[in-house]
Amino acid sequence: MRRNLKQAWLWMLPVAFLSACGGAPEAMLEDGTLEEGAQALISAPPIPPSGNIADSTTLKGPLTIGGAVAGYPTTFPGYFGYTLQANAGAQLALEVTHLGSSMYLDTGLFLYGPKDANGSYGSTLHAQDDDAGYGTLSKLGLVTIPKTGEYLVVVGFVNAVDKQFRLQATCIGGTCLPNPQPAPAGATLTYVEQPLTERLQYALDTANTVREDMVSYVRRLDYQWPYAGEATLNQAAAAVLAQSRYSGYRGDPAPVVLTLTEMSNAMFLQFKPLLPVMLETYSNGTETVQVKRYYRTFSTGPNGDNWRWLYVVLLPQSYKVLVYEQTAHEI
Repeated sequence: MRRNLKQAWLWMLPVAFLSACGGAPEAMLEDGTLEEGAQALISAPPIPPSGNIADSTTLKGPLTIGGAVAGYPTTFPGYFGYTLQANAGAQLALEVTHLGSSMYLDTGLFLYGPKDANGSYGSTLHAQDDDAGYGTLSKLGLVTIPKTGEYLVVVGFVNAVDKQFRLQATCIGGTCLPNPQPAPAGATLTYVEQPLTERLQYALDTANTVREDMVSYVRRLDYQWPYAGEATLNQAAAAVLAQSRYSGYRGDPAPVVLTLTEMSNAMFLQFKPLLPVMLETYSNGTETVQVKRYYRTFSTGPNGDNWRWLYVVLLPQSYKVLVYEQTAHEI
């Protein structure tokens, strides 16, 4: 089903496009509304009593990076599962392709894993999509594999009897590229925003209840990196500031590069516990995490002073940018 893009699980945000967008400072960008279709949203497979999501699917065999498989459903509805071996840091595009898939087929796409020592893929959903592909087909344009191991790619369907689909896995960056070249001069970051984990979202929501005059925001951006070496902090900052919602920070004449300790010391007391959760959740634990801070202040009238700090946190080996914005205002 075609839904409002604002509600989509993932969306691509090319920096070149974002830098051309207008909008008021700090305002959230409103995505266009697409026409509703007749098909229903395909939900993730139900979590079975075993906790192993594979038990809620029909396992069909392996899917290799650079390869494709064909599926021929006979149930209505159902889920087919395909195992995928991938190394940490591999960046993949997973897609139910137009070529090889039946017309009017409606699919959902889900990624779980890696498989543990007991043979379970668990039930943690790393990524999902309903219909970002052709028509009502599914596509995950960028998935970064967090740990080396065997993953489970699941295709869900509701109207697939007597139809077929083709599932493809393509390496688009990171550790699966055989001979990456250095980044060209002026290279910018293209990224996918993904939702926070339940644990981090809960910690953020809880901290935001402490004081009504202090509010913070956290966003996770996974960026594509098809080059040798690592992205730079300046590239990460440019990608963030290209968004209209952060345009007010572009006028900071002296942004500051900080250590993680300095960032923690500068966070409001109730938000300090967020930083270790952010790093534990998204960093590989060995990379050099880099931080750049921007500041702005403005007034909306008498007793209307506002103070805002924007932290761009680069995880260069995990291919992620975490955006932490801390705000305070008079009441």
